[in-house]
Amino acid sequence: MKKSADSKKTASKDAPKVMVGILTGSPNDLPTVVKVRDTLSDLGIASEIVVASAHRTPDKVFAYLDRAHKEDVQVLIGCAGVAAHLAGVIAGHTRLPVIGLPLSGGIMSGLDALLSTVQMPPGVPVATVAVDGAKNAAMLAARILALKFPEINDALDKAAKKERVRYDQTADEALAKLTAK
Repeated sequence: MKKSADSKKTASKDAPKVMVGILTGSPNDLPTVVKVRDTLSDLGIASEIVVASAHRTPDKVFAYLDRAHKEDVQVLIGCAGVAAHLAGVIAGHTRLPVIGLPLSGGIMSGLDALLSTVQMPPGVPVATVAVDGAKNAAMLAARILALKFPEINDALDKAAKKERVRYDQTADEALAKLTAK
């Protein structure tokens, strides 16, 4: 289990050590999944990544969910490709907010993962982001946490201002910066 570099840094002294649990179905998914952790870390949100498959290691998934509840994890993100049942399995076994991150790959390039993640039965919701939408999965988790932790809301405000500055330039200014690199 890998914790973020800022795992000791929490939103407040009353906040849990790990606020977001990130589960992924395969170690092959880690290059995309670490982008979730890195975005959360940039916002000062502690997270951890666990490789646990809904199909190959379901007992590991359920054991993690038990531990997450005991350790007061606030949001869960299920990352999976192909059949992509991980987020749905998680949502079926918790009342915590669950975000599904469908991953590309396989014969349908992620479309199958997207459909498997977004098509949940009534009463078992999974908030779903775009295929390989790691940053949006992290930002959605942060927005959920911001309802409870004002300092995360402040971090989101700062991130939004930084993005606005990046996009509030002329095409010539942007091209000059790109060619200067």
